[in-house]
Amino acid sequence: MPKSRGVILARGILAILAAGLSATAATAQPAPLAPDKAEFRALYKELVETDTSLTTGSCTLAAERMAIRLKAAGFSDEQLYLFAIPENRSEGGLVAVWPGTSKSLKPLLLIAHIDVVAARREDWVRDPYTLIEEDGYFYGRGTVDAKALASVWTDLLVRHAKAGKRLKRTIKLALTCGEETNGAFNGIEWLAANKRDLIDAEFALNEGGGGQSNGTPIAKGGKVVGQSMQVGEKTFANYELETRNPGGHSSVPRPDNAIYQLNAALQKLAAHRFPVEFTDTTRTYFQVAGAGRNDAIGRAMVALAANPADKEAEAVVNTLPFLHSNLRTTCVVTMLDAGHAKNALPQRARANVNCRIFPGHSVEAIRQELARIIADPGVTVTALAPLRPSPPNPPLDPKVMDPARKLVAKYFPGVPLVPMMQNGYTDATFLGAVGIPTYGVPGMWLDPDGNGVHGLNERIEVASLYTGRDFLTELVEAYANK
Repeated sequence: MPKSRGVILARGILAILAAGLSATAATAQPAPLAPDKAEFRALYKELVETDTSLTTGSCTLAAERMAIRLKAAGFSDEQLYLFAIPENRSEGGLVAVWPGTSKSLKPLLLIAHIDVVAARREDWVRDPYTLIEEDGYFYGRGTVDAKALASVWTDLLVRHAKAGKRLKRTIKLALTCGEETNGAFNGIEWLAANKRDLIDAEFALNEGGGGQSNGTPIAKGGKVVGQSMQVGEKTFANYELETRNPGGHSSVPRPDNAIYQLNAALQKLAAHRFPVEFTDTTRTYFQVAGAGRNDAIGRAMVALAANPADKEAEAVVNTLPFLHSNLRTTCVVTMLDAGHAKNALPQRARANVNCRIFPGHSVEAIRQELARIIADPGVTVTALAPLRPSPPNPPLDPKVMDPARKLVAKYFPGVPLVPMMQNGYTDATFLGAVGIPTYGVPGMWLDPDGNGVHGLNERIEVASLYTGRDFLTELVEAYANK
């Protein structure tokens, strides 16, 4: 990202935009809501119904709308920072700062990305950019990822500002764009590189954690069966494998062929399994989650955490793709491009290999490992931009874990809080790289099928959203008052 050119800190624009603020069309509700919950629902509705996809939407507009709500609640212009850069004006964001009473405690940072994966109306059962409440669920693009969390964070500060309630720690909120895209402007990355002091905090709370239901809506007798706190994640990296050849006429094949050479390299990669590794987080996850399974996989998880060299236990654990990936770096071919004519020998063949890198390894170290596995100097291996940092996992800090554990016991009796590492990556990558440990919060939950996140007909249980709001309000207050 560019270092500092063209930033727009648009405070005065709030007064202009406020004059045009209007409520979106109300969706029929199954039951009346308490006034504060109705206001939260209206905020959530406005955010979901603001298209923030890269192709057709604007994060900048969504950020401006949330800023208007915060200003109306009592935030001053000096406490609201809208930002964008000229090259990506539609991918702007917002930082809001609600001062605390302590001069010694470092701030708490709340982050959520407000961009979404694009959705096409013709593919969905319902309009993806209209919030629809139906059969105990909210439907719409971003209802989960991550406008549920963004709405909870914004609503929390709205309520504190209206009440004039100040906690010990300063609370900072960053609503940003670019988490769902590859190579576009990323708001958290830009803030970390250019406005580090603005977002400085002892630690941050983010997406990535959460719970899982048994697949039956809570309103119909279902229950939450697990809650997790994300403590660490893998690094995302793409590599290009390329072979080149003089080519020639297809009627006279030659023994060296760019496609065959690339295929041989990919076969080596397919056969390779990176070694088992553990962090404090993943070892704890395998111990606690394994003990709770009460089956052969659970017993193998516990055994492997005790002895990573136990091949029999590893073989059992590897039968579940998530657990297999949670133990190691993984690399997989995702795209191919080869040849230039149907009647010509290929002069070039390329493959994109996507890797999810276990903490402790750099992008360059894995590039070198791929070259070693392929062992063919005729296959070039290039790390593709953007090159993301590989920060260490945040610590399993009791001051972070204990308040969350107590609240999980309060809201979900009998359900343990399990720390876990994400196989994917979030914006926590960029904060960890500049020394702000970032944790994915529990509280809300999804069904076992993933609720259509990044896919069709995304949804979240109404009870999950409202319960998560209450849970996270208490969690933030617990962190901010100690």
